[in-house]
Amino acid sequence: MLKQLLAPASWLYGMAVTLRHRLFDWGVLKSEKFDIPIICIGNITVGGTGKTPMAEMIIGYMSQMHRVALLSRGYGRRTKGYLEVEPMSHYRDVGDEPLQIKRKFPETLVVVCEKRADAIRRIQTAHPEIDLIVMDDGFQHRYVEPKINIVMVDATRPIQHDRMLPAGTLRDLPEALHRAHYFIVTKCPEKMAPIDRRILRKVLIQVAYQKVYFTRFESFMPQPLFPGEALAPSPAPGGKVIALSGIGNPKPFVASLREYYDVVEEVSLDDHHVYKVRDMSMLARMVGQCPEASIVTTEKDAVKMVGSSKIPEEVRRRLYYMPINISFIEDSATDFLQKLEEDVRGN
Repeated sequence: MLKQLLAPASWLYGMAVTLRHRLFDWGVLKSEKFDIPIICIGNITVGGTGKTPMAEMIIGYMSQMHRVALLSRGYGRRTKGYLEVEPMSHYRDVGDEPLQIKRKFPETLVVVCEKRADAIRRIQTAHPEIDLIVMDDGFQHRYVEPKINIVMVDATRPIQHDRMLPAGTLRDLPEALHRAHYFIVTKCPEKMAPIDRRILRKVLIQVAYQKVYFTRFESFMPQPLFPGEALAPSPAPGGKVIALSGIGNPKPFVASLREYYDVVEEVSLDDHHVYKVRDMSMLARMVGQCPEASIVTTEKDAVKMVGSSKIPEEVRRRLYYMPINISFIEDSATDFLQKLEEDVRGN
């Protein structure tokens, strides 16, 4: 019933997106090409599809051969304009995901700017040594024409059965997928049936050169946010945990925790949630009601709390984050990254 009520709004949204694409296709709105290779990592749906772990994988590999910069809009920040992210920046100033990447790769130039073309020109002027830019979440932007488009696809939310916002999760037209060079299908079941892979390939591939890779998220042992204060190096397997997240799609995170722990509470907040004192007070109450429980959150949420002085001691001692990376199911990550490097160097 709700989807039926939202259908007119979805139709209007789809028409607006279609018109915008036509304006770019007709040259009314201009896409700008640059002489520096740009890898764009994007998606056509709202919610988490794994863009940040993919950006981290690409930066880690490409930094061996290139001087890489990461360019992001810095979603949710309270600042405007061009900013270079430092490891000690505040996430409210630069965004949670750019700060997470900067702390993992302190030698990498990380820039936030809502006007991507302006930012690229400034990077080229201020940092002439940079010879590769990874642009986060720019597939819909279109004011910049990247050399390579990587589109992340959530296997748990098939595009062919989805609808445009607000009735569904599509923020762009499925027809726009013809501009992609690589599709990374994330959150695949470990034993994904060959027929399911064939169906997805048929849905996604619209141009002969497009490549599809199937992946899943690999979780690691939770790590303490405050190692010097933690009650233990990691929660004991089978122990009670409170799952805390402010991400687009928390279901895989919670499901991964349930494989190893007894999840006694789920606290799922909005994507890019800004943590406040009342959130910490709520966690303190939960810990008071279940003193043996640990609190496990995501890397993206952890970066917003690690510098906070407003977290109660009983919460700090029990607060852990769960690292993840992308694991390729069929082909190896090396195969994908080597092909990507060939495309960066080629025409």
